[in-house]
Amino acid sequence: MNSADIANAVAEANGLGKTEAKKIVDAVFATIADAAAKGEEVSLPGFGKFKVKDSPAREGRNPSTGATITIAASKKLGFAPAKAIKDKLNG
Repeated sequence: MNSADIANAVAEANGLGKTEAKKIVDAVFATIADAAAKGEEVSLPGFGKFKVKDSPAREGRNPSTGATITIAASKKLGFAPAKAIKDKLNG
């Protein structure tokens, strides 16, 4: 499923046009991305939480040469599903 499929489902469920639903879905994802870029946690009750996690700098190896390299610190977006989603997945 992709964002167009989600927009189509939203349009059908709410009697909206597909383009209007696509704008709404895109706005929701943009809002989540903007909050994550600010380092904020996004909590959607009954669905889950998006959290920004810091990954510290570390040493790694170049697989072709075996040389030691430094992997820069970065931020990652993690997702923790809510209990309702876990229950739905596991029957």
